[in-house]
Amino acid sequence: AQSGVRCNRAASGRNHGTGLLHHISGAIRQRLDQDPLSFDVAVIGGGIVGLASARELILRHPNLTFTLLEKEKELSLHQTGHNSGVIHSGIYYTPGSLKAQLCVRGAMLTYQYCQKKGVPYKKCGKLIVAVEREEIPRLKALYERGQVNNVQDLRLIDAKAIREKESYCRGIMALDSPNTGIVDWQLVALTYGKDFQEAGGTVITDFEASDFKVAAESAAGSAEGLKYPIIIKSSQGKEVRCRFVLTCGGLYSDRLSEISGCSSEPRIIPFRGDYLVLKPEKNYLVRGNIYPVPNPRFPFLGFHFTPRMDGSVWLGPNAVLAFKREGYKLFDFDTQDFVNAVSYRGVQKLVMKNIVYGMGEIYRGVFTSAQVKNLQKFIPELSPSDVLRGPSGVRAQALDAEGNLVDDFVFDGGKGELGSRILHVRNAPSPAASSSLAIAEMIADELEKRFQL
Repeated sequence: AQSGVRCNRAASGRNHGTGLLHHISGAIRQRLDQDPLSFDVAVIGGGIVGLASARELILRHPNLTFTLLEKEKELSLHQTGHNSGVIHSGIYYTPGSLKAQLCVRGAMLTYQYCQKKGVPYKKCGKLIVAVEREEIPRLKALYERGQVNNVQDLRLIDAKAIREKESYCRGIMALDSPNTGIVDWQLVALTYGKDFQEAGGTVITDFEASDFKVAAESAAGSAEGLKYPIIIKSSQGKEVRCRFVLTCGGLYSDRLSEISGCSSEPRIIPFRGDYLVLKPEKNYLVRGNIYPVPNPRFPFLGFHFTPRMDGSVWLGPNAVLAFKREGYKLFDFDTQDFVNAVSYRGVQKLVMKNIVYGMGEIYRGVFTSAQVKNLQKFIPELSPSDVLRGPSGVRAQALDAEGNLVDDFVFDGGKGELGSRILHVRNAPSPAASSSLAIAEMIADELEKRFQL
């Protein structure tokens, strides 16, 4: 798991993990068709936060029974499987915030975990590059913020040092973060899932939670309904019973909360990000991560250069409102998702506040040359002929009714027999993957406190 690891190991590891985790065993499937299975705790959501949390809980409480329920046939297909693969170090986040604390600790735990488990990663570093004089005060403020957040080995470097680290990058000053890295987050998540299974946890895929209800004692006098009072019903009519529920629903976290009788806010609004990819013969242009100085007037980090574990280099992404929660293509559309988004007052206010920025993002998403023009500020040698259209991801962005992006973690529960037994992770914003092991510790602490495990 050193910086020189070749990428074919990552690919083979992913195949192994997928083969281990992507299906339910025949015995479990047959039992679900007959009688519901019962567990102490059910975790809903097979992304990286759900898997990390399930792993942490079962390692803390080996005498309890746990299941993880995932609506897809495989794990980690959505946000976890469509992100840029960066291990963030914690520079950007407000000192004292959960994001700052969890990212710094999470990055440290990630490197330790990957080293222990043999998951390939690279500490390729990151430069946050100022290309205009007016950006220098913001860059220096970022440096100070990183120092307060206890991000290790940060330094400000000049134009000459920038070229020494990135031969083709041009800037007048940069913040050098040598401990930023890259990893295949889907492989990491599958490895969490393997740990969960090996500790005795049950992974059930193809189970889309569609309803929660409180069980009654059975007519035969069995106490099963009292011991496992929560029934989780799938969209296919299958049932799982449990004592407590943890939801880590990502793009559907608000809907899971709503169907359990809890609050529908903050609302999840999907933002699609489209990447370009450098042609393989141009990969020499980029060694590590190259980021712009964030503009505080805009809600996202901006276009950046990101090397990948498979040797490719991604450029982007933009950020545009998606018309489908899992819509990875430009024309993907879902009526419910669209109406849910555009009828929400928070979306309307966000659009009005960022109309010029949003139109620019749409334009750059349609016209590759416009996106490349932005990137040329950092690598002038880059031309539109050097890039291809790449993959896309959809980010679950929590939004309040005033159009403000919810920038930190949100937990939610309810009242009564049902609501008091459910903990919803309503918002796990970027960098949730980098922070996943630290987030899992916090979620496990919260679950233990609420449910007295």
